[in-house]
Amino acid sequence: MSLTDLWPAAGVRVRAGDLELRWIDDDLLVALAELASRGVHVPDAMPFTVPWTRGTPTQVARSVIAYQWAARGRVGPDDLRLELAVLVDGVPVGIQGAGGADWAVMRTAETGSWLGLEHQGRGIGTRMRVLMLALLFDGLGAEEVTSAAWLDNPASHAVSRRVGYEDNGMRRLVREGGVAINQGYRMARPRWEQVREANLALLAGPIVLDGVARLREQLAE
Repeated sequence: MSLTDLWPAAGVRVRAGDLELRWIDDDLLVALAELASRGVHVPDAMPFTVPWTRGTPTQVARSVIAYQWAARGRVGPDDLRLELAVLVDGVPVGIQGAGGADWAVMRTAETGSWLGLEHQGRGIGTRMRVLMLALLFDGLGAEEVTSAAWLDNPASHAVSRRVGYEDNGMRRLVREGGVAINQGYRMARPRWEQVREANLALLAGPIVLDGVARLREQLAE
């Protein structure tokens, strides 16, 4: 038996033109950890709830590896944690993830992502979010997808608004020992149907879903 026979999520690949989302094997994981160690944001910013980007380059790389190893086994109907490498022309540039509890009942996931600093400012963040939305709604049957960003993270807000999320309220949360405001976003299935064609036009080619039907079966078991 192959790995994908036993764990269908390991066979997931979603492609559109030069952009690909792919299951993270160990070789990809090392490349992504090295990428993160070179920087994900400027030093005085913190776009994440958990400040995993603080520390030495080695510590940051190990944080990526530890998180991804822990997430791999959490792909099921009760707890979906789907983490996919983002590649452009075959080069790893970041990670796009989505997850939610009670997936089989709720069909709701929250997206999260990061790009290496050297790949930012090229529109990749918008396209990889669109590709994940297509995977979740069209491939896996999601009913709702949410996202969130700190108020001082304009790039993330711009992506959410450009692809058509609707505002979903603000929360006061702790960030690195202080209070910060987190803006939520929500896209329900009817909204996705409204904005789908405009979003897919942002991609450089038709979407190809590999291994997604088997993943959907895994999430229904």
